[in-house]
Amino acid sequence: MVEIINGKRLAEEVRMSVKGEVEAMAAKGRRRPKLSVILVGDDPASQTYVRNKERACKEVGMESEIIRLPADAKQKELLAQITRLNNDKNVDGVLVQLPIPKGLNEVEAVNAVLAEKDVDGLNPVNMGRLVKGEDPMFVSCTPQGIMEMIKTTGVEIKGKEAVVVGRSNIVGKPVAMLLLHQHATVTICHSRTKDLGEVTRRADILIAAVGSPGIIHGSMVKEGALVIDVGTNRVGEKLVGDVDYESAKNRAAFISPVPGGVGPMTIAMLLRNTLKAAQLHGK
Repeated sequence: MVEIINGKRLAEEVRMSVKGEVEAMAAKGRRRPKLSVILVGDDPASQTYVRNKERACKEVGMESEIIRLPADAKQKELLAQITRLNNDKNVDGVLVQLPIPKGLNEVEAVNAVLAEKDVDGLNPVNMGRLVKGEDPMFVSCTPQGIMEMIKTTGVEIKGKEAVVVGRSNIVGKPVAMLLLHQHATVTICHSRTKDLGEVTRRADILIAAVGSPGIIHGSMVKEGALVIDVGTNRVGEKLVGDVDYESAKNRAAFISPVPGGVGPMTIAMLLRNTLKAAQLHGK
């Protein structure tokens, strides 16, 4: 019988923990943590994500602000806003909502965020520390959430074969590093992987993060595997994952649903990172 990994419930536990710490800070007369998000353009999905982040901050007693720039904003305008937030002592976390419009340099923008305010975990300092096995100030939110979800299953990562489908800097690469540091044997797959199913069927732990609806069918899942579905794809009116849930749940021992799985955990980890940033700045 498959066990559903309830990301929504786990995220609520994280939020309550963060809220408690925020209120404890406020009770001691300390400033509440503040997250600043830069939103460039009017992409509907990005606007939804940013609203969700703003709402989540409010729910745990944090301050937040959204800096909106037009889709035709220049690179220097974006960098100027990042520099301003880097220098603002009342801002703990700085996040550039991705993707940004074509014509802007995403890498330069992400790299410009100070490592100690990089709550998205994408600055080269934090990414470099993660790769080297050192302790980064911040780890990308979705990979953090995935590791928390795996932890709740009680499955030991050490010695397991893990397959990550997707090689993005936001999810695929960092989660592969986190699994590797927990002594898993890790394979990263991508669009040029030959016979994807042959690789995924070896996985004791399977992470699907490629952004292609239903690309992982149940026949591609090892019997008794732990499956984490990161995909959030809109098909008609439905939100579906990268895993064909109905066929996969018949073979997996643990599986995360879409929606209600990784998504809520990503925002919960952002709140945790912002709290951590505030604690670091308060030292």
